Amino acid sequence: MTIGIDPKVDFACKQLLGSPDHPAITLHFLNAVLDGNPAITDVQILNPIIEKSFEDDKASILDVLATDDRGRFIDIEIQTTLPAGLSERLTYYAASQLVEQLHEGDSYRELRPSIGICVLDAILFRESSPLHLDIQLRTLSGKLLTDCLQIHLLELPKYEPGADNDVIVDPVRQWFHFFRFAATSRADELRHQLPDPVFAEAIGVLEMIARNPEDKRFYESRLKMQRDEQARLEAAEERGEARGEARGEAIGRVRVLQSLAGVAESTIEDLRRRSLEELAAMEAQLTRQLRERI
Repeated sequence: MTIGIDPKVDFACKQLLGSPDHPAITLHFLNAVLDGNPAITDVQILNPIIEKSFEDDKASILDVLATDDRGRFIDIEIQTTLPAGLSERLTYYAASQLVEQLHEGDSYRELRPSIGICVLDAILFRESSPLHLDIQLRTLSGKLLTDCLQIHLLELPKYEPGADNDVIVDPVRQWFHFFRFAATSRADELRHQLPDPVFAEAIGVLEMIARNPEDKRFYESRLKMQRDEQARLEAAEERGEARGEARGEAIGRVRVLQSLAGVAESTIEDLRRRSLEELAAMEAQLTRQLRERI
């Protein structure tokens, strides 16, 4: 029987990475993503999960705020869709987390790195092959300006598993596999592929959600929200594509009619700036001109 609980659902993700009861899971994840050199040995969750606080907050994103033993501030979030402005929002959150550290009279030298980690079940950088993108302030030649602002992006769909039941050694790939396939895997096969004890603990957290009626209810509520949001975005994309096709067809008709009417053809750039209503009015006027010649 499969585990049946998806760690990509924000409620489950925060139970895994944002609970003071499971610091080993959070530590393993952070060391995997941040390269663990030197290894993080302690982490403090700044916004521990409190189910009652978000039961009625249907719009909240259950991100994890933490600080580690090096004083770095870390924000972890899960995104199952690709919302508009995601790059800007990730940058804004990381920058805000950096700026909020300083108060009047403080020195810039007191700033600790602000790190945003986004587990993304979509692809933002299609032209880039790495599964894990480490984005920092560097020159074109790669010289690092500062590590004070970092964004780590884990694009889950880029991960392809190896042969069946192969043990996964690389820590980052272990987390990619866990996020992508935990829900549809059996607990025993997942423990075999991810033998690190921390994943046995993580599997136990998912199984606990499945067994606990209240946790399962919270989980199902958040899962429904994420599915509704995905459906809304897909519908918006379909409307946008249909509108784009209609605009392209209207532009083509206007240019053909202008050519037949012997008037100067508008540039495609100019026509693209016009609304569908304006294009329809131009088409109607040109059609009337042609009819009057007959």
